[in-house]
Amino acid sequence: MGDMVSAFIMIKTTAGKSEGLLEEIRSHEGISEAHIVAGKYDIIAEGVGKEVYDVMRTIATRVRDLDGVVDTRTYICME
Repeated sequence: MGDMVSAFIMIKTTAGKSEGLLEEIRSHEGISEAHIVAGKYDIIAEGVGKEVYDVMRTIATRVRDLDGVVDTRTYICME
């Protein structure tokens, strides 16, 4: 399969939206897993792609624009 780029995406949602968004986020191509977490952010997801651009496009166009997503932070894995 070759080298893949992965990133962790921290997602803040509006109140009461996390559970509904979780399945929607998990269903997106480029998202390998997602979980509801406690803390400043509500969901953490892992995105994967062939290049950084692929991962960033998945986040920018698919996750950030979902109804109920307030904020995202993306951390590209360096290893």
